Amino acid sequence: MTRLLALLVVCLLVAPAGAQSPPATQSTARSSIDRASNAVYPSLVRISVVVSESQSGREINVEASGSGTIISTDGYVVTNHHVAGRAKRIICTLADRQEVPADLVGTDPLSDITVLKLRPATPRKFPAARFGDSSTVRRGDQVLAMGSPRALSQSVTLGVASNTEMTMPGRSTLELDGEDVGSLVRWIGHDAAIYPGNSGGPLVNLAGEIIGVNEISLGLSGAIPGNLAKQVTDAIIREGRVRRSWPGIEVQPTVGLNVKAGALVSWVASGSPAAAAGLQAGDVLLKVNSATTDAQFAEQVPLVNQVLFGLRIGEAATFTLLRGSKEMALTVTPIERPAALSTPRELRAWGVVASNINAFEARGLGRQATDGVRVVSVRNGGPVEQARPALGRDDVIVEVEGKRIGSLADLEAVGNSSIGKKLLVTFERGRERRITIVEPSGTRVPDAPPAEARKAWVPVTVQVMTPPIAERLGLAGRMGVRVTQVYDAALPLRVGDIVLAVDGQVVRATAPTDEEVFATAIRRAAIGSTVTLRISRDGKEMDVPVTLAAAPPLAREMKRYEDEDFGFRARDLADADRRDPRLDADTTGVLVDSVTNGSWASLGRMSSGDVILAIDGRNVSNVEDLAARLKEIRAARPASVVVFVRRGVKSLFLDLQPTWQ
Repeated sequence: MTRLLALLVVCLLVAPAGAQSPPATQSTARSSIDRASNAVYPSLVRISVVVSESQSGREINVEASGSGTIISTDGYVVTNHHVAGRAKRIICTLADRQEVPADLVGTDPLSDITVLKLRPATPRKFPAARFGDSSTVRRGDQVLAMGSPRALSQSVTLGVASNTEMTMPGRSTLELDGEDVGSLVRWIGHDAAIYPGNSGGPLVNLAGEIIGVNEISLGLSGAIPGNLAKQVTDAIIREGRVRRSWPGIEVQPTVGLNVKAGALVSWVASGSPAAAAGLQAGDVLLKVNSATTDAQFAEQVPLVNQVLFGLRIGEAATFTLLRGSKEMALTVTPIERPAALSTPRELRAWGVVASNINAFEARGLGRQATDGVRVVSVRNGGPVEQARPALGRDDVIVEVEGKRIGSLADLEAVGNSSIGKKLLVTFERGRERRITIVEPSGTRVPDAPPAEARKAWVPVTVQVMTPPIAERLGLAGRMGVRVTQVYDAALPLRVGDIVLAVDGQVVRATAPTDEEVFATAIRRAAIGSTVTLRISRDGKEMDVPVTLAAAPPLAREMKRYEDEDFGFRARDLADADRRDPRLDADTTGVLVDSVTNGSWASLGRMSSGDVILAIDGRNVSNVEDLAARLKEIRAARPASVVVFVRRGVKSLFLDLQPTWQ
C-alpha cells in the first residue's frame, strides 16, 4: 500500500488528468519542495546520546541516536523524549557537520517531547526553523520528513499526509516511563519514509514550517502534531517542565448498543478531586466548563484528555455529566498531575536500582503514603539479595535501624556510611511490614530463596525469627516466628509479636525455610479448640489464648466456571486474593483465570487477572451469578455485552461483541 501511495504521488506530480505535465508544472512542484527543504534543512541536528538503563539491580550505559530541530537562534532543540529525555550525555551534529554538546532543558514522556539547549564553545547564532499550524494539515497534503535515519547524515523524504487523527490500533499502546502517549497524542499519519534514527526529526509542509515531530513507524509513519509539540516546548523552555492538571479520572469511548455523545468515565481514583466531588465509574462526561467532551470513538479520547489535563490547577471546574438518565453538574478542583514513574537510580552499596514513590506509584502499590524507597530491581549476589529474607521488586524500604527512610537520598546516605555493618531494615510488602538484616556491600553467597508461608488456621502471616534477627530483638538463642500481618482485628495478636511456643511446645523455626513449622503446629489442634501461644511483645513474655478457626479455602479449591462461547475461565475470589492491597477487602466478583486467544473475551480486551464486577450493569458476586448471567445472554443473543472489571487498582468497561452462530 505504501508503494502504491508513493506511486500515486509521483503520478500526481508528473501526469495530471492522464496527460504529460508541462515542464513548467514539474518545475513549480520541484521549486516548492526545494524551498521547503532549504528552509528547514540547516536547522536539522543528528543527536547522539548515552542513556542509562536499569537491568538486574545495575545501571548500564547505552548509546543511541535520533534527530531534532533547532527552533531558536540561541540554540533550543526539539526532539523526542524517547531519544534524549533520559540522556546522560548529548552531542548534536549540525547540518554543517559541526558537533556541539547540548544540555537537557526538560522532558515530557506523556507527549514524547524533549527540549535541549546547544552549548557551543563560543557564543553564536544558529539557523532556526519555525512552527506552522498543524490544524490546517489535510489528507493529501505533501509533507517532508527530515532527520537522520539510522544515524546517517541528515536526509529528506517526500510523502503525503494520509491521516490527521491517527491512533494506536486495538490494544496497542506506546508507553514511555509509565505514560501512555496515545492518551494525549493523535498522530499525523503520512507515508514519507522514516526509519530508526528519524525519531524527533521534523515533519515539514511545503511552506517550510514544522507541522509535526516524527515519532513512530507502523508501516505508516506518525508525527506528533506541531501545535501540541510547540505548546509543550514553550512550557519546557519557560518552566523546565510541563505542568498538567489531574482531576483523577480516566475516560474511554462510550460502549454498548446505544452509544451516546460524551466520554465514559471508566475509573475514578480513590482520594482524587473527582472522587471527592462525587464522580463515579459509569458516568458519561458531557462537558468540562464550556468545552464539549465527546468520545464516542477512540480517536476522540486524546482530545478529551487534552481538555482535562489543560484545566487550571487548583481552580474549580464544572463537570457536566449524565448518570443514568439524569444530567448533573459537579464541581471538581484539579490538582497538579505527578509523573507516572519516579526516575530510578542505582544504589551500589545496597545492590539495587530503586526509586522514590510519587502519588501515582503509591496507588499502584496499594499505599497511601509516598515516603520510603521502592525496589525496582535487585543485583544478583548483592547485599539486598543476600539478606534473609531477601527483598524483591516493589518492596518498599521504610526504616533502617529504626530511623525513617523518606527518600532515595536517605537510603543512599545510610548505605554509604555503613559499609560492612549489619543493619536492621524494615520494609513493606503489600500490607505486610517485614524486617531483615542487610549488610551494605556484603559478599556472602546467597542461599536459596525463602519458601512462601502457607496462611492457615490462625489468621496471621509470619516470618521466621532467624538468629541474627533474634539477637537484634534481644532474644538471642531463642526460636520462633514474628507476626507480620493480622487479618482478624479481634485476634489477641498484633504485628511484631514473637510467637515462641504453642501449648508449651517451642516453635523450632530458625531458617527462612521454616515458616511452615508454626502452621504445622497449629494444624495439630482441632478447629474450634483453643491453644495457648507463648509470645514476646515489647520485650515482655506472656501467654495468649487463641481460638482456632477453619483455614480459608485456597485458590485451587475455589469454584470455577468455563465459558466456551466467550472463551474464558473464571473462579470465585479466594481469601488470598482479597489480601492483595490493590483490591478492596469487600470487593465481590469473580477472578478471570485465563482467556483464550482469538476469543470474544480476548477481542474485548479481557485479561487474565481481571476481576469481573458486573455484566450489563448487573453485579456478579460469584461464579454461579456469572453462569446464570451468561446463560441469559446466550438466550438473548445481544450484539454487545458490557463487562465491568477491576484491573489492578483501576476499573474498566470492556465491550464484548460476539458473533452468534
